[in-house]
Order: sequence, then structure tokens, then C-alpha cells
Amino acid sequence: MARNEPVKDQDKKKITKAGLNKALRMLRYMVPYKWYFFGGMVFLVFSSLTALSFPYLTGQLVDSAVAQAKGNLQHYDRNLIALSLIGILLVQGIFSFSRVWLFARVSEFTLRDIRLALYSKIVALPLPFYEQRRVGELTSRLTADVGQLSDVLTFTLAEFFRQILTLIVGISLISYTNGRLTLVMLSSFPFLVAGAMVFGRFIRKRSKQTQDDLAAANVVAEETLQGIQVVKAFTNEYLEVKRYQSALSNVLTNALKTAQYRGVFFSFVIFSIFGGIVLVLWYGLGLVAESQMTIGSLVSFIIYTTFIGGAVGGIGDLYGQLQKTIGASERIGEIIDEETELNALEPVQLIRMEGAIKMDNLVFSYPSRTDVLVLDALSLEVKAGQTVALVGASGAGKSTIFQLLLRHYHTQSGTISVDGTPIDELDLRMLRANIGVVPQEVMLFGGTIAENIAYGKPNATDAEIRAAAAQANALDFIDSFPDGLATIVGERGIKLSGGQRQRIAIARAVLKDPAILLLDEATSSLDAESEALVQAALDKLMVGRTTLVIAHRLSTIRKVDSILVLDQGRIIEQGKHEELARLNDGLYARLLRLQFGLAETTPII
Repeated sequence: MARNEPVKDQDKKKITKAGLNKALRMLRYMVPYKWYFFGGMVFLVFSSLTALSFPYLTGQLVDSAVAQAKGNLQHYDRNLIALSLIGILLVQGIFSFSRVWLFARVSEFTLRDIRLALYSKIVALPLPFYEQRRVGELTSRLTADVGQLSDVLTFTLAEFFRQILTLIVGISLISYTNGRLTLVMLSSFPFLVAGAMVFGRFIRKRSKQTQDDLAAANVVAEETLQGIQVVKAFTNEYLEVKRYQSALSNVLTNALKTAQYRGVFFSFVIFSIFGGIVLVLWYGLGLVAESQMTIGSLVSFIIYTTFIGGAVGGIGDLYGQLQKTIGASERIGEIIDEETELNALEPVQLIRMEGAIKMDNLVFSYPSRTDVLVLDALSLEVKAGQTVALVGASGAGKSTIFQLLLRHYHTQSGTISVDGTPIDELDLRMLRANIGVVPQEVMLFGGTIAENIAYGKPNATDAEIRAAAAQANALDFIDSFPDGLATIVGERGIKLSGGQRQRIAIARAVLKDPAILLLDEATSSLDAESEALVQAALDKLMVGRTTLVIAHRLSTIRKVDSILVLDQGRIIEQGKHEELARLNDGLYARLLRLQFGLAETTPII
């Protein structure tokens, strides 16, 4: 996806049977809290019915005043009706509070469960899934889409039932009050419904475009902040601000157009509702003049009319809300339906392995590049406790061997075994728990140094963390900080140097105490002093472990048990440093000469 390309996130979906079924799937998370929901529905019915009694009592209050003026009703009757209205309001307030509180419990507990299920699914998905999705898209599922479901659980469902109840009971009451006046009132509603449909279509289209433009602006901001070091290195702050400004301009343009449509729509709704009230008032006063209804009944009728008009307009909004919910449910469902590689909610059961590795006749291409053969019938064997280096040009397949051993991908053919058991038959969490990785680009989390080291063993004690830091040659620089192990490392460890980040990563691996260690060019980007400290820490870490090393600095692998030279997915040379260096026509010797700046014909040994 190009950096300026908008994210096409369908904000609303056409309501279909399949879409409704997917949306209803999300409701299964409400099942554990169904009694809270049913209780809320009971209070919703009670609060709606008490609210609908308000227009009737209001009309009675008006009639009592008119009757008293004519001397037909005692003064205390009017007071009694007024007190009844106050009582109705108090009772209705209690019912409404109970409804809101119960629905809030259903909503918050359900949303917690959905977020947990979605996040557990996301972190358990295999790496190929992440190659096809942006991080911003996935976080949007956890925030915006789940938030959309929040509106349904806390508002839409309750409002839908309330509006339906208001329509049914309200129309029944006004029909009983005066049938002819009811027909007059209902005659204005088709115009309101038709207008809502026409304007709603334009508003939804503009709202979706605004959301798309806002998503595009968020992509610009997200990528800029993720690559802030590159931005500053090229002094492109002005360029990024202009790009973000341009994206926001699109958001502003569409938002203002949406506001115009909304303004016209609301004006139309107000005109339609109050126009209908004027029509009812005009016709009703004629009935009052003819003594076919009382003035109090007319007041009740008008208030009921406003209730019903609000319900009709509300149902249109609920339809749009339902469209959004279906879209959000489908996007969440897409993630939940993905096949995971493990169950993230189960703890790791660690069984210590010896660490013997065997790869036999591996053939592999990445799913995104099936036409490029990365490994071509590759075979190798590493005994438990051995240290083996992988050497070769970029693209030779070195890092791919690590990825396959970790089971991030599956081979097209061939087998990989650890301690004689094919890794596909091993519990994935147990396999990875026995493998420690120290990468070239260390990823630190934004917490403290202690938290980052303890990531290798979450239940580690302070003493174990300090011991791991000491073994990684990291304790000296850690203790030089005022906060020591409690020092905040910043986003991705930005407050630490490259060598310091590497030693934190080594300490993390020390604490994990893996049987197999994978070192991916762990010293290639360091200065001489940092490299010496890191290499000394790595030497201590490799003792007693099966270790695979990817190294571009060939000087760091002179003492390994064996060196495997890869070219185009095959092992073309194998042996110790001295043996391979004597092969003057070999690839390893040529790489040595290139690294040390020697002539092509100069013998290495």
C-alpha cells in the first residue's frame, strides 16, 4: 500500500441476512451476563410505560384547570394530578437509572470479553498474517470497531426496543383518543420517512468518505512517528507536516459537506415534526370547538405526537447505527475466524530439550513470493551444544533457516527435527520456549530496563534480573543511571545506545535460559568497543547451548565448531574457519578477502 493511499475501511454495510448473522455472533459474548440484560429490559419497559403516562396526566391537568374555571372540579383534584405527575417523574427516574446501570454492566463486561478474545486471537496468529496487515488496521479493530459494538450494547438495542414500544403504545393511545386526528397526524409521517431515507443516503456516503480520509491522515501520522529518526535524519519535518496538512484538508472538506447535509436534514426534520404538530393543532382545535374532544385531550395528543415523531426519527438513526455495527462485526469476525498457531490463553508448559537440530532436504518459498525459491534441498545437522555459523550473501537463506526453526513458516517439503522429533509434532509453545533469539535490531518495550530483561522470564526475581544483566555485561551501564533497573527505556528503547540495547537483549536471553540460541548478526551494527562487550557476553551465553550464528563480520566466528556457507538456498561449503580459508577459490575465502580489502589473488592462509 502506498503511503498516501487511503485506508478503505467500510464504515457501514448493507443490511443482509448474512450480515445480521455475523453481527448476532458478537452477542454470544453477552450470554454470561444475560440476567443483567433481561433486568435492564424489564426496567426499560417500565420506564417507557411511565413516560407514556406523562402526556395523559398532563392532559388531565389541563382539563382540571379548565373544569375548575367553570366550577366543575374541586381545587385539590388539580393538586393531586400535579403530585401524580411529580411521582411519575420520580419513578421514571428510578427505572431509567436502573436500566442504564444494568445495561452498562452488560456492555462493559461484554466489551472486555470481546477485546480479550480479539487481542488473544491477534497475538496468536502466525507471522504471514502480519505480513498482509498494517499495525494501525489491527489496533483499529481493538479500538474503533469494538467501540462501535459498545454503542450497540449500551444504546442501540435499548433504544430500538424503546422506540418500537413507544410507537405501538403511542399510536394505540392516540387512536383511542381520536381516530380522525390520528389519521391527520400520521399523514405527515411518510414525508418525514422519505426525507430521512434520501438525506440519510447522502449523509452516510459523506460520513464514510470522512472516515476514509481520517484513516488516511492517521496512516501518515503513524508512519511518520514510527520512522521519526529517518524523518529527522533527512530534515523532512516540513514535508511530513505538509503531507499531514494535506490529508487533514480532505477530512475538513468532507466533514463540512457532511455538516451541510446534516444541517439541511435536521431543518427538514424539525419542519416536518412541528409542521405535523401545527396540522394536528389546527385540526384538533376545530374538534375542540365542536366539543368533540377536550383541550386537555388535545394537549395529550400533541405530546404523544412528539413522542411518536421522535421514535420514527430515532428508528432511522438506529438503522444507520445497525449498518455500522454489521460492518464492525464483520471486521472483528474476520480476525476471530482466522486460524491461530497456538492458544494464547494457556500458559507455557516448559520441558527442557537437549537442542540437537536436523534439517533434511528443505525446500521453501515465502507465501508472498512463491516464485522465488529461498531454500533448495538444504540439509544440515547440529549436535546438541555445538556452535554453527551461517555465512553467505544477503538472500542466501540464512534468516529463513531461523524462521523455519521457530515455525513461523512451514516448508513446502523436507523435515526439521529437534532431538529427533519433527518440530511439527512438538507443542509450538514448548519449542519456542526452548529457543532464544538475539536479533540484529533489538526490539525493546517502552517500560523499564528490568521489565525488558524480565520478558525472558516474567516471574524472575530482582536478584535473577541483576545476575542476568551482569552476565550480559550490562550491569555497569545500568547502575550508572540514576534509576538503575527502573530506568525507562523509551519507545522501542530509543533512550539506549545500540550496544546497550543488545546487552539488554542478551540479558533477556540469559534469563530465558534456552536450549537453542539463535544469534542474528548481533554485533554487525556496533562500534568496536560495544562489539567487544557484546561479543564477550555472547561467548558466555553460548556455553552449553546449541547455537546458530548468522554473521557478516567473519572475524567473530573463527572459533565456532563449524561454518556453513550458503549460496542460493544451498550449502556449498562446510568446515572450520581455517579449512574454508584455505579454499582460495571458495566463496568463504572470497568473502574474507572482500571484508579485509585484499586482492582477489591474495591467499588467506
